[in-house]
Amino acid sequence: MSILVNNIRIPLEAEAEEAFSSACRLCGVARSQVTASVYRESLDARRGTITRVLSVLLDGLEDEKQRVERQNRPDIRYKEPMQAPVPTGTKTLEHRPVVVGFGPAGLFAAYLLAKNGYRPLVLERGEPVEQRDQAVEAFWNGGVFSEKSNIQFGEGGAGAYSDGKLTTRIHDPLSELVLHTLHQFGAPAEILTKAKPHIGTDILKQVVRAMREEILRLGGEVRFRTALTGVIQKNGRLSGIRADGQEIPCEQMIVAIGHSARDTFLQLYDAGIAMEPKPFSVGARIEHLQIEIDRARYGKAAGHPALPPAEYTLSNRQNGRACYSFCMCPGGQVVAAQSEEHTVVTNGMSYHARDGVNANAAVVVSVGPQDFDGTSVFAGMEFQRRIERAAYQVTGSYRAPCQRVGDFLEGRPSRTHGVVRPSYPIGVQYGTLEGVLPAFVLREMRDGLRVFGRKIRGYDAPDALLTGPETRTSSPVRIVRGENRHSVGLYGMIPCGEGAGYAGGIMSAAVDGLSCAAQIMKEYRPWDE
Repeated sequence: MSILVNNIRIPLEAEAEEAFSSACRLCGVARSQVTASVYRESLDARRGTITRVLSVLLDGLEDEKQRVERQNRPDIRYKEPMQAPVPTGTKTLEHRPVVVGFGPAGLFAAYLLAKNGYRPLVLERGEPVEQRDQAVEAFWNGGVFSEKSNIQFGEGGAGAYSDGKLTTRIHDPLSELVLHTLHQFGAPAEILTKAKPHIGTDILKQVVRAMREEILRLGGEVRFRTALTGVIQKNGRLSGIRADGQEIPCEQMIVAIGHSARDTFLQLYDAGIAMEPKPFSVGARIEHLQIEIDRARYGKAAGHPALPPAEYTLSNRQNGRACYSFCMCPGGQVVAAQSEEHTVVTNGMSYHARDGVNANAAVVVSVGPQDFDGTSVFAGMEFQRRIERAAYQVTGSYRAPCQRVGDFLEGRPSRTHGVVRPSYPIGVQYGTLEGVLPAFVLREMRDGLRVFGRKIRGYDAPDALLTGPETRTSSPVRIVRGENRHSVGLYGMIPCGEGAGYAGGIMSAAVDGLSCAAQIMKEYRPWDE
């Protein structure tokens, strides 16, 4: 049991012990009475002087709840210990549960099931992370594109090629379990305390591999290069699935296919699975010199060895839409993220060190069913595809359209780059984003960039670069599920994660994976062959 004391400010170069002593004074206890540790830490650069802001855990007292109640302060609260879900179900599984998809949601669902004796079967359409890495690197270096193994498909999901950001807006207590599990399998200890933790794609891929090995050790099975192609149902209940020509009996399946498994969405819909269109966002990647973002955010303190590469989050709402920054990657690079031939899709990635020359982020505009042609559930998916194909047609290759911000704001094509050089690995073609992104998206991006330039000095600088398109911000459809997490109309199929429309990012997807696995554990006993 612990007391959590929030919002303790100390100078940038001060030791954590200064915060520990402050927490003890606020709680009216002697420092010698407790064990103190950092629970969360962030930096505050808003007041001209950069300070560390810490949340401190105090352990070792016997009357934590009573002390918190006596203090009656919003920054002091009682913290329950972290608890992992445990099996409580009594029903018998005839077949082991199946997890479809091995991104963050599927990975954590399979891990929790394996840890508790359910011995899941995992189906992943792509390759193990080792082979997947080779295919992605080969494509980025001018090789052949693979629709089966790319940034979207394969072990680790799309999150394996990202900044590995572990921030989330959800406040589910399972978030702490996700962080501790990632640390257990190789993520740095700092993710347990940083307010904005990240792993980096280099370390994240190692963590994914280590978790897979543990799932196998615990009796699970992983079949790569195996895509879900259909479901078998009887009287509204799942009785089996089809996967690459095989029929696999099962009565419980977690579907965590990610936001880009377009063919699987269609197959499930044809099988009568309830789906609905949902909003998402489209735009382009913007690149600045990281040192310029550091100077804008940190001022005179930029370059201080205690400061990480600066981040930002920006938003502008007008005309019933939001233009905002998304998936900001300090010291990272823009990467090729398509999952279909003859398309161009961009995303952002950075390694743990975040030591690249450029900062990048998506600048995207919200879109919804009202913007799509037609009334089909998959109109949003086709909206994405038209943009991606238009970009390929503009360049005639997998190179990405690229435009300097100054030219973009003035409505003229670019001929070359300025001080910011593009990091997109396959190469770019300078010109215009006109004809790639819809006119209303371009308009909102222009207005948003001007607003952002007033919030962060130099954000709308002429030499900043826009490389596009960014279309895979989230799933364009939602697989409808009920309060028990099962698919509406098909008991036994549990839609899960970002692709199903119930998460956005590594953390929320992992939490949803744990929650979906826990649903099976609440209903069924561990599987005994």
